[in-house]
Amino acid sequence: MNKSHDDTEIGEKQKNKKSWNYDKEIARLQVELAHLQAWVKKSGARIVIIFEGRDAAGKGGMIKRITERVSSRVFRVIALPAPTDREKSQIYMQRYMAHLPAAGEIVIFDRSWYNRPGVDRVMGFCSDKQARRFLEVAPRFEAAIVESGITLLKYFLTVGEEEQDRRFRRRIEDPLRQWKLSPMDVESYRRWWDYSRAYDEMIRATDSRHAPWWIVQSDDKKRARINCISHILNSIPYEKIKFHEPELGKRQKRPSDYVEDESVRNVVPDVVAGVT
Repeated sequence: MNKSHDDTEIGEKQKNKKSWNYDKEIARLQVELAHLQAWVKKSGARIVIIFEGRDAAGKGGMIKRITERVSSRVFRVIALPAPTDREKSQIYMQRYMAHLPAAGEIVIFDRSWYNRPGVDRVMGFCSDKQARRFLEVAPRFEAAIVESGITLLKYFLTVGEEEQDRRFRRRIEDPLRQWKLSPMDVESYRRWWDYSRAYDEMIRATDSRHAPWWIVQSDDKKRARINCISHILNSIPYEKIKFHEPELGKRQKRPSDYVEDESVRNVVPDVVAGVT
């Protein structure tokens, strides 16, 4: 019996799933991120990685996989809250400039100055004139960053309407995910096409030669993580730094005059002992 088109498509999908192992691949990439970290520390490189995108597109999970096996002193994640009254009176870019990296640092912006043409514009937190002014200024601002020697990478995570709907409903139903669903997220769900127009114009106006946008298709979160982390590593000309194993030497002997402290101490109860 000849296979139908649907059977063939299902077979191809299963074949593709078997062709790579997510856990193995993410572990390999995290080792490479550790090598990148060592090189950044030694070379004094300065790197900025911006993550923007649709709500529920997987920015948080992406950043977690990048940072979970490296030092927070080198990989700094910046997720700024709403601006204070004082910050509102400053030049718009001012509060972001304070977080740009020093030598030996990688700064990851979980949303960034691109709040202005995105959520700020759609939700009415800034005027249309202010948003358009930002779109004019941003490429010049980023050119100055790159010219100073900072490597700037910009990623926009996109997710389809149906997949976003599924993820939002999962957040509503799962107590472990309910904290992820903010009133702003709900509003972004309702205003899908307003955000579509805003993001289209944002990417079109700020996709420059010195700081291009890279679109990450993230309906499949695991595939998106592998693709994006691989791209980050391929975009930075790092070298593997030889690790010099330290000599631990010998531990000192217990002093003959050392006496165990027998004062009463608070000890955390061993609840595991009672778990069956």
